[in-house]
Amino acid sequence: MTIEWWYWAIGGILLILLELAIPAFFVIWFGLGALLVAGVMLLAGELSLTAQLLLWILASLAMVGLWLRVFRPSRHRTLVGTADGEVIGEVGLLVGAVAPYQRGKVRFQRPILGSEEWACMAESNITAGERVRVVSIEGSYLKVARA
Repeated sequence: MTIEWWYWAIGGILLILLELAIPAFFVIWFGLGALLVAGVMLLAGELSLTAQLLLWILASLAMVGLWLRVFRPSRHRTLVGTADGEVIGEVGLLVGAVAPYQRGKVRFQRPILGSEEWACMAESNITAGERVRVVSIEGSYLKVARA
């Protein structure tokens, strides 16, 4: 039995449609690899089964690699949308003095939860210019302590 180009085309379409049932955005790359093999066979003509399978595997893995390296959204550098636990312990510089029940301002080297500067509160007096670490997130401000 010879595998024709349209077998690869049908298999590719079925794999792409399977992505609708398995929403992992992973199976689609194997379907696109099969469509690529179908296109190569249509243009180049006869290929051995080994060459077809090798082309499909290489094309699929290349597309998965491309997705993981280039197109897939990586972790945000601003830490937007991260869990509170990942922010607790971050160290920043106090730019506005803080006292109990009074808000100050803290600035971080890299943005935390989308902003470089945050309103903060502390349980003790801390003067501006001191390093502080995040103890907790209390709504729209951070609770800090001396680092």
